[in-house]
Amino acid sequence: MQNAFSLLSRRSVIMSFFTSIFTIFFKSNRVFASSLSGDDSLSSLTNSDWKKKLSPEAYNVLRQEGTERPFTSLLNKETREGVFHCAGCESPLFSSATKFDSGTGWPSFWDHLPGAIATKTDFKLIVPRTEYHCSRCGGHQGHVFNDGPRPTGKRYCNNGIALKFVAGS
Repeated sequence: MQNAFSLLSRRSVIMSFFTSIFTIFFKSNRVFASSLSGDDSLSSLTNSDWKKKLSPEAYNVLRQEGTERPFTSLLNKETREGVFHCAGCESPLFSSATKFDSGTGWPSFWDHLPGAIATKTDFKLIVPRTEYHCSRCGGHQGHVFNDGPRPTGKRYCNNGIALKFVAGS
């Protein structure tokens, strides 16, 4: 006889699997957040336009929700005061005051600037995660986890290639 926990675990795995498959095949290719800013020039950009605007690596992360390899971004060691902007549209996302070394190999922050990001649930690794995007252009930035420092307890784990640092701003 099976206990309720093992049955629930199997059911959860099966549901996560089918949700992931559904998400892969029925994923929208439209930028979902650009309308928040009122910037019509970004909402009219096609995939071809984004490919011209971004490097191949940045396009993969920002537009195709890819992930850069850990410990490859120069922004991991960035300690100056300033603001981290979206590499796609230059919208300010994070203050350097909220950056911390998480040891994960990606720039990490414990909070974002007000209205800077939009979130959605990601099932790519079967287990649901919270993915976040630039609220202006919809560019994929990374994932947020509940293992960060105080005061928020959040860790916004960002792809460095999706960011542009502006010192002293």
